[in-house]
Amino acid sequence: MIMTEVCGLRTRCLHLLLRSSSCRHGRQFATTTTCSIPVPNKKDKIIVISGPTGTGKTRLALELAKRLNGEIVSADSVQVYRGLDVGSAKPTASERKEVRHHLVDILHPSEDYSVGQFYEDARQATQDILKSGRVPIVTGGTGLYLRWFIYGKPDVPKASPEVALEVYSELAELERNKDWDAAVQLVVKAGDSQAQFLAANDWYRLRRSLEIIKTSGSPPSAFQVPYKSFKDQCDTRLTDSSHDVNSSGDIPNQVKLKDLDYEFICFFLSSPRLDLYRSIDYRCEDMLAESNGVLTEAKWLLDEGLLPNSNSATRAIGYRQAMEYLLRCREDGGRTSAGEFYAFLSEFQKASRNFAKRQMTWFRNEHIYHWLDASKPLV
Repeated sequence: MIMTEVCGLRTRCLHLLLRSSSCRHGRQFATTTTCSIPVPNKKDKIIVISGPTGTGKTRLALELAKRLNGEIVSADSVQVYRGLDVGSAKPTASERKEVRHHLVDILHPSEDYSVGQFYEDARQATQDILKSGRVPIVTGGTGLYLRWFIYGKPDVPKASPEVALEVYSELAELERNKDWDAAVQLVVKAGDSQAQFLAANDWYRLRRSLEIIKTSGSPPSAFQVPYKSFKDQCDTRLTDSSHDVNSSGDIPNQVKLKDLDYEFICFFLSSPRLDLYRSIDYRCEDMLAESNGVLTEAKWLLDEGLLPNSNSATRAIGYRQAMEYLLRCREDGGRTSAGEFYAFLSEFQKASRNFAKRQMTWFRNEHIYHWLDASKPLV
């Protein structure tokens, strides 16, 4: 069964896979066990692997894909962009040749990519993989991408061309003047109190919020999502309490897996916070030490006419900080100092650690995931 194929997962994980791969669910990942009783309404299985950067998601996904005749669907909001390789820890060319990857290198960095687009693209890729008789393995750390992929996207109305033009006109001057705070207050006054929590300069989502309000009279948060269990999770208050990776693998009863259209087998790789943060700091240093690393890729973004924090690609951690650092160097005639460089490195590392912390907080409330301690010896 699948547990004999999952190289590197701990014993506890293997028992969980045993449970989810029992013959009553139909499709098997391997042929060592058969089910003699025909079962109606069989669901195809999809493996989902997530976790903070540096915990081994890519390595595990590749190993599973090779052993299970699978293909990988990237759920990473930066790996979709061509040219952003080092900063997104994109799989190498040889890895992508060995195992087919979907949703990698599909856009130029000047283009925005939304969670709705990801949902459509990832679901189509999944169907194509299943039709070819292979196993879909979805991997990445973008929590909202994975939430929509598993539970479906909310039934939010689409704005008419007239409404979209009206919203664009209202926000255009504020965007040109880079008056983000005033734009947020405009949308808050229009009816979306949650707009104040958007990432700074996320003009796409701010416009989308105003479009929804003008189309429906309600903010985005008012709309129902496909499954009740998903709505329950959306309403759960996120906390920053500690999480014991040794005791968090069980799935709570309130998640109604029977409502989902596939059988999702989901894992979140984790490690003790201090170890994780140390690994992230080293990883950031490595990304800058490479001859064609993050700084080279950030320079290319600037040469393409993009500014930091101006769209999806240039808001990405690492690229935004590197672009801002390079702009400061250019303003100073191409000169910099060791102190300025280390300040940039420290900012890059801090942003990466904070993102990992937010990922851990997010996935504590995604009860479909089995938590695995990736720092312990593999068995």
